[in-house]
Amino acid sequence: MKSSLTLLISAFFALHLNAQKAAPFPKPEPAGDQSTFGAKIQRTMTLLTTSTPEKRNHVRILFYGQSVTRNPWWNDVAEDLRKRYPHADLEIENRAIGGYGGPVLINTAEFDLYPFYPDLVIFHVWAGVESGHQEKIIRRIRERTTAEVLLWTSNLRWPKSVPPDGDPQHPNVLAKDAQDQAISDLYKRLGKELYCEVADVRTGMQNYLKKNKQVVKDTLRDTVHPNELGNFLIAELIKPHLRYDPSFPDDQWKKLVTEAPVNDPQVKRQDDGSLTLSFNGNRVDIIAASTAKAKAKVLLDNKAPSEFPELYYHTRPSPTPFAGRPAFNRLDHQSPLQVETWTARILECDLEEDVLRYEVSGSKTGPDGRGDHKTRFVSNSGRVVIEPKMWMVNWSLRYGKKNLPEDYKVTWESKALFVDVWEAPIETSPTKESSTVLAQGMTNGEHTLTLTPQSTGKLPIKAFRIYRPPLKE
Repeated sequence: MKSSLTLLISAFFALHLNAQKAAPFPKPEPAGDQSTFGAKIQRTMTLLTTSTPEKRNHVRILFYGQSVTRNPWWNDVAEDLRKRYPHADLEIENRAIGGYGGPVLINTAEFDLYPFYPDLVIFHVWAGVESGHQEKIIRRIRERTTAEVLLWTSNLRWPKSVPPDGDPQHPNVLAKDAQDQAISDLYKRLGKELYCEVADVRTGMQNYLKKNKQVVKDTLRDTVHPNELGNFLIAELIKPHLRYDPSFPDDQWKKLVTEAPVNDPQVKRQDDGSLTLSFNGNRVDIIAASTAKAKAKVLLDNKAPSEFPELYYHTRPSPTPFAGRPAFNRLDHQSPLQVETWTARILECDLEEDVLRYEVSGSKTGPDGRGDHKTRFVSNSGRVVIEPKMWMVNWSLRYGKKNLPEDYKVTWESKALFVDVWEAPIETSPTKESSTVLAQGMTNGEHTLTLTPQSTGKLPIKAFRIYRPPLKE
């Protein structure tokens, strides 16, 4: 049996190790008025806070940006949310792409961001301030979704041409500072104009270094990407903004997502059991009251949702052979899509001559044409359009100094953001909400939804959930 002294010593070292693990560095003091932190993301924080073992709210959070957003700090933030809100049904994804500034992400956001329709987007990008691409992405989030947005100002960078302990007033250092200040200025302006939360990471890191007598390079593993300390600081300067405060006004978010109970006066019931809902927004979900078997035909504005071309989208293509970027950065279409899987097979690849020729086929459409990466490709059916310079395969091969793998091909899907026939979901967990997206992506405006039973008995519906983005395109 261990002595009391041994137990005390073991307990002391265990506490010491846990403290080191919990806080390897002194915590930074967040920049700004902390009493206002979280004011502009209260819909998300309310969903998290009001989750209980009996009612687990589904909350989607998306991290988006470049390689710095893919650094370990995001996992720390995600894990912190999971620990603080264990009863929330959290769905957290990071779709950031290394090296992609605003001028490129404005393309990839079409398949990465808007169809995902998150509750909260945590966003930072380096390039695209002067060109307006960053502002366009953020504005489109507010136009196409009801997502709240948390913008975080840049971590500190240091040019290769200046020694780690070099002069902070060196022209090359000042040039990077000016770029980062421009991002900070943009985010603070958009925070006011588009009602976005802004975490001032840049100022918080500057204050931390001054207080602890450290230099910028102490936070970096190269000239841009954060090291252990840098990741710690970014996470610790963002976390305080992810807080709930019931005293904040709710006028900016309360009407973004609303519910119409099935017995609400705005839900009209016909003699045959049909339900009709008039609503204003660009998405409508159905919340099941039970898991009883039931079916209902869905009509949107007196048409099947499948007749609306805007309710389909192309998913992100599979990655390049190396570097993990999407094989091409944007997919469009001229003709209505259908649910199917697409494949692009490489016919010729010559890196010295910068040649890339390919053929496209759909699982339902069949062979659909050939193209090359330098010219605009419109497939025979019109269901696939790839603009010039969107392909990244040759770039990745040059980057990796490799040849094209013999079995390489690109795949993606055309998916539906609707159902023509609603079937009551079979939910295994009674604490999770049984919801189904009936239609997402239509024009943000007035619509009529009709459900006509295709099964006997009363439709087991609790409510309809309506999403209305705060801005219109």
